[in-house]
Amino acid sequence: MSRLLVFGPGYTASRIAAAVEARGWDVIRIGREKIGTVPIFSHALSSVPPDADGDPTLRTYGEALRRPGVWLGYLSSTGVYGDTGGAWVDESAPIGAGRRPARAAADRDWLSLGARVFRLPGIYGPGRSPLDRVADGTAYRVAQPGQVFSRIHVDDIVTAVLAGFDAPAGAYNIADDLPAPQDEVVTYAAELLGLPAPPVVPLESLPPAARAFYAENRRVANGKAKRVLDWTPRYPTYREGLRALHSSPPCGAG
Repeated sequence: MSRLLVFGPGYTASRIAAAVEARGWDVIRIGREKIGTVPIFSHALSSVPPDADGDPTLRTYGEALRRPGVWLGYLSSTGVYGDTGGAWVDESAPIGAGRRPARAAADRDWLSLGARVFRLPGIYGPGRSPLDRVADGTAYRVAQPGQVFSRIHVDDIVTAVLAGFDAPAGAYNIADDLPAPQDEVVTYAAELLGLPAPPVVPLESLPPAARAFYAENRRVANGKAKRVLDWTPRYPTYREGLRALHSSPPCGAG
């Protein structure tokens, strides 16, 4: 029996669930509602972020997830690495020094259970990309010399997780091949749409949460995922990803 439990079926996890169902698997989606008896399963994947008290999935379903022989997966964040001053970072780097200590703690907890932990940078895809923000007038540019971000198309996360079904436990960075400045990506999206580039705004004008985002600068290396998962991103840079979204109607929404 191949049955996947999906905890937190949001934007990314729902697409993973759909891909698994297309393989003929049974998928059970578990949202905010708490269930009593956890059904028999072969695989479990959580995309639920930690809260003030730790990881909600492990807190509620930890005993059930400790069944021997099951596959465990967790969608984590490359934010666990903190700031590297723009240097490359791989899975051998320490975690927990950044602005997301709770996420780093959850990351460690899942690893201790023998999970495949997929560390994700900024996610974009149908309905959730710079194309959409430029089109609806909410996009802006922040020009920070030397500042780069890694990102990943949601469909490349799906293929990485599916590849992880046959891979050893451990952490995997799932990022594309080209970390790039935010303003460069937004400008390219505007070019695809034939619209003027959005305005450049000073960093100081952004809300505190957004300013904190720009306090970290790193390049995320994906070599382990390529070697161990035998995974290659279909969209190796934001250019291929945005072009594919632009060519899929409605524009920028897949």
